[in-house]
Amino acid sequence: MTIMTTEMRDRWLRCQRADPAPRLRLVCFPHAGGAAGFFRTWAGRLPYGVELYAVQYPGRQDRIEEEFAADMDGLAGPVAAALEDLPGVPIALFGHSMGAAVAHEVARRLEERERVPLAGLVVSGRPAPDRLRPAEVHLGGDEALLTDLRRLGGTSEEVLADPALRALVLPALRADYRLIETYEPRPRPPVRTPICVCLGDADPEVDLDEAAAWADHTVGGFGLRAFPGDHFYLVAHEDELIREVLRHCRLSDPWPSTP
Repeated sequence: MTIMTTEMRDRWLRCQRADPAPRLRLVCFPHAGGAAGFFRTWAGRLPYGVELYAVQYPGRQDRIEEEFAADMDGLAGPVAAALEDLPGVPIALFGHSMGAAVAHEVARRLEERERVPLAGLVVSGRPAPDRLRPAEVHLGGDEALLTDLRRLGGTSEEVLADPALRALVLPALRADYRLIETYEPRPRPPVRTPICVCLGDADPEVDLDEAAAWADHTVGGFGLRAFPGDHFYLVAHEDELIREVLRHCRLSDPWPSTP
């Protein structure tokens, strides 16, 4: 078990929206190459009673001097320990793309330690663990990474064309691609936490069958929602996605929205 100091916990978990009396703690996990700031805009769209945290992976933004995580245990273990260290409030996890795999692994660890299911797990833009597609983009050069970014969308051409910005983006992206493309989920019993899968209906990374296969990985209830769009559908459909996340956690309209 990882021993968490407050400083270590704050490195991993960035509070995007605090609440004086939270009834739910929503924790969001970014995609490959992404950072906690990706979820900053969610804060103003949540109702009272929901506290928002985003995970900051090492090797980017203010953690740029730290080494990248070498494997899934290097991400999921510290995040689970950091969440255990927070006061007892029901937890829901949301992860997009690589973040979906990390969130699923964190849910497993929290269930094993706390012996209770979470309020919900929402996985986005990723096939079920037993339906993963083989990929070796991380073995290619910079152009292979840039080509894949263009395929997926979600990164402006301005960033891709600027050498200085590419130099900031590519190291974290390569490390994340290596981690997720070499990740092999261990066979384990299904989680008890209810799972909801969200995806874009034109996502090149996951189709409806691969998304629906997540149903075999939970005994706590299952839902699936397809949105119009590609791999980064969640940018254009942020409001609808957040409502779906809250519905999955049975918090559809319990409090008014934030001002």
